[in-house]
Amino acid sequence: MRLLSLAGLLAAPLTALATVGPGLVKGSINVHDPSICKDSAGKYWLFCRLLRSLGLFCHLTIPANSQATAPGIDIRTSTDRTTWTYVGKMFPSGASWTDTYTGTSNGNLWAPDCTITGGKFLVYYAASSFGSQNSAIFLAASTTGAPGSWSNYGLVTSSSSSNNYNAIDPNLIIDGSNWYLALGSWWTGIKELKISSSTGKPSSTSVTSLAQRTAASGAIEAASMYKYGSYWYLFTSWDVCCQGTSSTYNIRVGRSTSVTGGFVDKSGVALTSGGGTLVLGSHDNIYGPGGQDVFEDGDGPILVYHYYNSSGSWLGINRLDFSSGWPVVA
Repeated sequence: MRLLSLAGLLAAPLTALATVGPGLVKGSINVHDPSICKDSAGKYWLFCRLLRSLGLFCHLTIPANSQATAPGIDIRTSTDRTTWTYVGKMFPSGASWTDTYTGTSNGNLWAPDCTITGGKFLVYYAASSFGSQNSAIFLAASTTGAPGSWSNYGLVTSSSSSNNYNAIDPNLIIDGSNWYLALGSWWTGIKELKISSSTGKPSSTSVTSLAQRTAASGAIEAASMYKYGSYWYLFTSWDVCCQGTSSTYNIRVGRSTSVTGGFVDKSGVALTSGGGTLVLGSHDNIYGPGGQDVFEDGDGPILVYHYYNSSGSWLGINRLDFSSGWPVVA
């Protein structure tokens, strides 16, 4: 994610409309940018990044009781969505094919996005460095989800300073036989690509705009799309991540009847014009919730995110109530 030290964005933390705290989770829950899949046996798989160090951009440390080591993409599992166990890394020997974009050997990989389809785990993930458009999204696949079982399917898309967007923070969207990939961070916001269901890679060079902010230096990223009823809901993270308890991240949403655009917030403001209804912001001792994922479970729609407190970055899980037509944290 593109992280900048912007004094204006760090002023006055947002107060969430809903102040419901994270649901009970325990075990290995020090995460960042979490994404959860549930397999056919009922096991939950959580993919996330854990940063070694972000220097001046971030003051997070890996808790002493953590089994995880950064960089890379960590895997955790649970049988009940409450107790989580660290099981290893997607690529135990590193991901050298991403070095061109991370600018270092075995660098940090960001924002994994997990989907299980056709009996296979698919994870899209990003490689970049902070504040850079020299970014790329890659795809990996596994039949089991286990560490070391993942095949590198290679580069999906990339960006450079010649583009007006940043190719990180992927989210796969499946609408019947049509696949799309949402992506983007800062610059001109959230974009969407048409994806081939057979290759998992772009089937067109067309890039569609889904959401953009002109305020706050364009601080929007981490798209996650979810369908409920006749609407597609586009969740995004606004403002600044990864500043510990000074983080101003907050989760916003808009909706549309089309997966390819026309998203508006609760007030009718287009997301491409800076619209976005607050779902969850800082409250109590919860700071900067964001980097979210939304998935369907037996008890309904589930919001997954990270948040900060004085000791690090942690997993948040809450149910979402759509009874009003708009998601409310429950």
